Amino acid sequence: MAKPVHSMIRVLDEAKALDFYKRAFGLEIADNLRFDGFALIYLRHPSSPFEVELTVNYDRKEPYTLGDGYGHLAVVVDDLDAEHARFERENLSPGPLRDFKHNGATLARFFFVTDPDGYKIEVIQRGGRFG
Repeated sequence: MAKPVHSMIRVLDEAKALDFYKRAFGLEIADNLRFDGFALIYLRHPSSPFEVELTVNYDRKEPYTLGDGYGHLAVVVDDLDAEHARFERENLSPGPLRDFKHNGATLARFFFVTDPDGYKIEVIQRGGRFG
C-alpha cells in the first residue's frame, strides 16, 4: 500500500518561504539538498512524517504561474480561533474564518492563508473527519 510522504511546491524566494512555513506552521528543515542550479528543501512538523518539499530553481527570476489546476495543502489545529489570531499577530494575512456546512451540520471550520508564492493553505479545526 502506498504511503504519502511529501508534496512539492516551487518557490521563488527561499528565505521568504522558509520564514513563512516556520512562523505559520512550525515546519522545520528536515533536509536541505543543494545541486547545480536548484535546491530541494524538505520541511516537516515534529507531529508528522509528511513533508513539504520546497524546490528552489536558482535561475528563476519571475514568480511561478500557479494555473487553475492546483488546489491547496491542508493542516489541522486544535484551536482554530487561537491560530487565526496568532496568524493576524504574525502579519500572515489569514483569510476570514469559515463555517462549512453540509445538510445543515458543520462539516468543517477553517480559514485559508496564502504563502509568499501564492499557494493556498487551508487551516482546519481538528475534529470530525479532520481528527
